[in-house]
Amino acid sequence: MGSLRVSASRDSCVTSSLCVYRLPQVFDQDAEGRVVVVDEEPPDELRRELLRARRGCPTRSIRVEGPGVGDDEDGGGAQ
Repeated sequence: MGSLRVSASRDSCVTSSLCVYRLPQVFDQDAEGRVVVVDEEPPDELRRELLRARRGCPTRSIRVEGPGVGDDEDGGGAQ
């Protein structure tokens, strides 16, 4: 268990699958292709990839929270 918390909005997800390709150990898809978070408290070692996934989400549906995580840390993204 890490100090990061991850959540995602299924309502705004457009099934681009970028998060699933980048971090299959954290994200998956349901039968409709919408994002499912399978590890809400991933290890800190995944911080950089999590922030990239957040930044790469076309609908900004991914939220990453934790010590030192801000909107500008990775160049943008929803928070």
